[in-house]
Amino acid sequence: MGSKHTNELTYDAQQCSPGSSSQAFGVVNVLCFLVFWLCIINAWAVVLSACFQARALTAQTAETDAIRFLVGTQSLKFDNQIHIIDFDDENNMINKSVLLHDAGEIWHISGSPADKAVLTTCYSKTSESRVLTCAAVWRMPPEWESGNHESPDDSSNNPQTLELLCHLDNTAHGSVACVLWEPMGDGKRLISLAENHVLLWDLQESSTKAKISSTATLEGKGQLKFTTGKWSPHHNSTQLATANDTAIRGWDLRSMSQIYCIENAHGQLVRDLDFNIYIKIYDRGSAEPRGEVLTEVWSVRYNHSHDQLLLTGSSDSRVILSNMVSISSEPFGHLVDDDDLSDNEESQQEDKGKEPLQDSIIATYEEHEDSVYAVEWSVADPWLFASLSYDGRLVINRVPRALKYRILL
Repeated sequence: MGSKHTNELTYDAQQCSPGSSSQAFGVVNVLCFLVFWLCIINAWAVVLSACFQARALTAQTAETDAIRFLVGTQSLKFDNQIHIIDFDDENNMINKSVLLHDAGEIWHISGSPADKAVLTTCYSKTSESRVLTCAAVWRMPPEWESGNHESPDDSSNNPQTLELLCHLDNTAHGSVACVLWEPMGDGKRLISLAENHVLLWDLQESSTKAKISSTATLEGKGQLKFTTGKWSPHHNSTQLATANDTAIRGWDLRSMSQIYCIENAHGQLVRDLDFNIYIKIYDRGSAEPRGEVLTEVWSVRYNHSHDQLLLTGSSDSRVILSNMVSISSEPFGHLVDDDDLSDNEESQQEDKGKEPLQDSIIATYEEHEDSVYAVEWSVADPWLFASLSYDGRLVINRVPRALKYRILL
């Protein structure tokens, strides 16, 4: 049975919403960050409540030393922001900084795998009396890249603006669902999913220009639309997985053609997917459901260092950490070299190895009070993860220590 982790002291972020749209942006930031940012640190979690709604979260992919997450806000009244969250795990200290994103509400955010100062956002804007979700590549100010930026209070009073590097112009293809960086790439190739189109981009001239190198189109009956996708880390990054409605499809990026399709992969709309970087799960050409979930799951993430650890965030405001050993790289547990075992230990190891370990829920985290739209593992610390709910609450949690040592030892 999984354990339940809760915090009694929390703060409702909606209470700090500005009362008048005529208030100056600087005043709003002073109130939000000096008064209404709340940090609760206990044995299990760090909880932060912001003043704006949000659903976009990413770990800063190219930052492997500091524990850093980026959050994109969704405000209709005020300029939106990117919150830079630095977490000092040893001292339980948090540094929060703010950058302006005045292009629009942020629906998706992703960091470059090669340059920690570069990121992409998908944001909504009004064009010809209709709302269109666009995408762009941005650069943080130089002081954020070097880590010598101002204190959090200064950054909220005098927030700087992101530098626009280039737009991923999708005028002819419709709204963008997400932008994906090439895994472990040099930060020069991107994929955007716009309506029923897959667009492969090459970034040129220090990412200030973006050129479409190839495209693919999902064809069929009805108004087909991609909901999400993931660039596969396998096959030399030549494959892409996409979701539309209840189907999951695979694409060969060399020929830009569909190579597999799992119809009715789930009974409901597929909102997110992720790859296990150690196993090629879809090589068999089919997928089996792994248990029934009675709520909408918005986000799912494999741990990239210990692939039996799986995170999900859902509309019931819960984050669930599962131990999915049956589809991990070590379904029979940690393997020990026979030369290091005595006869008695070898016999015990054989007994343990007869049956695979059982999948289980490790812990259920209930610090959120609204739908959890995003969960992400830290790049710098594989035992730490963040979750984001629509009310702007960010929660940083750790894998239980007992499980951590059981995996390591």
